[in-house]
Amino acid sequence: MPTVVSTSNPSPDEFDRNVPRICGVCGDKATGFHFNAMTCEGCKGFFRRSMKRKASFTCPFNGSCTITKDNRRHCQACRLKRCVDIGMMKEFILTDEEVQRKKDLIQRRKEEEAQREAEKEARRPRLTEEQSQVIATLVEAHHKTYDDSYSDFCRFRPPVREGPVTRSASRAASLHSFSDASSDSFSHSPESVDTKMNFYNNLMMYQEHGNSPDSSEEEGSSFSMLPHLADLVSYSIQKVIGFAKMIPGFRELTAEDQIALLKSSAIEVIMLRSNQSFNLEDMTWSCGGPDFKYQISDVTKAGHTLELLEPLVKFQVGLKKLGLHEEEHVLLMAICLLSPDRPGVQDHTRIEALQDRLSEILQAYIGLHHPSGQLLYAKMIQKLADLRSLNEEHSKQYRSLSFRPEHSMQLTPLVLEVFGSEVS
Repeated sequence: MPTVVSTSNPSPDEFDRNVPRICGVCGDKATGFHFNAMTCEGCKGFFRRSMKRKASFTCPFNGSCTITKDNRRHCQACRLKRCVDIGMMKEFILTDEEVQRKKDLIQRRKEEEAQREAEKEARRPRLTEEQSQVIATLVEAHHKTYDDSYSDFCRFRPPVREGPVTRSASRAASLHSFSDASSDSFSHSPESVDTKMNFYNNLMMYQEHGNSPDSSEEEGSSFSMLPHLADLVSYSIQKVIGFAKMIPGFRELTAEDQIALLKSSAIEVIMLRSNQSFNLEDMTWSCGGPDFKYQISDVTKAGHTLELLEPLVKFQVGLKKLGLHEEEHVLLMAICLLSPDRPGVQDHTRIEALQDRLSEILQAYIGLHHPSGQLLYAKMIQKLADLRSLNEEHSKQYRSLSFRPEHSMQLTPLVLEVFGSEVS
């Protein structure tokens, strides 16, 4: 059966991009389809010039020269014939006017693209110089008031973890064990914490409906961790005061409003600050050496119950999972502190203006650094609402704790001053 050889040239759409591009005239490296055929730049120019000049060439040999990259200049007649044979057509050659229009079109498209990029850049969120300065001030304030080496903790009254195991401490240990590596019941990813919480709450609800012969056990128990944690909280209050004084606009408020804001928000800002040392792996606060690695059970030994600690851990996990930048973290602390609806505040309008300014900066920062995180700001503001509930529960438990002289005498004067009296 005879072999049929196709002499048709492939169209640009049919060209296989994986096949090496070879000029159909001389065999040199081709640069694309020119005048309906795959050619090199040299043969493209030769064909255009020949057609425009309406050149007529004569072969000095027998009219069947083999055209190669090296000898293509030797016989123009055979080279032109080869151009026509592979499908090059003079109808595809643009006039000078058409060439100029094409160049103008290309230039216009480049300019339009540059204009679109400029407009896109202009619309891109950015911080003003003033906003950047506020963020820099808050970050510096945080660095000056938060020692991540926790070296001062050695100066506190030492942590004492021995003593009777109370029901709260036992329940806290169960809460802590959620992320124990030996547990096969749950995955250890942060996403599974809410599931663990629900399971634990259901378990405790069942147990608490049963007999509780040890219900009065904690009445006479010794809160061995109270002195150490009282010193820790007192130290943290001092650092919150130092941070507040460096918030732009805070020191311009009246002394009464400064005190009202600090007394009402101190525990919330402390909870926000403590997220920096919170560890998702084992749900502890790691503040240096093993003596200063705090478990939930440690806090129960300072007199607090799981009515506070369960939502506190859930808050810490949720905040940690947001993966906030340091800039967002310090802005959230400042917004929390400058809340105009705190008890005892007089100049609501001025404080609200300061808070609104910080909120705008936070939204601008999020827009710049989290373009796809439209919900991040809303989630951060929800954390402030969660803190209000934690604050209320802390106040209730503090009043219960400080009512007994043997416990209140372990507290520091600053703790008694900040948490011990209602702001009127």
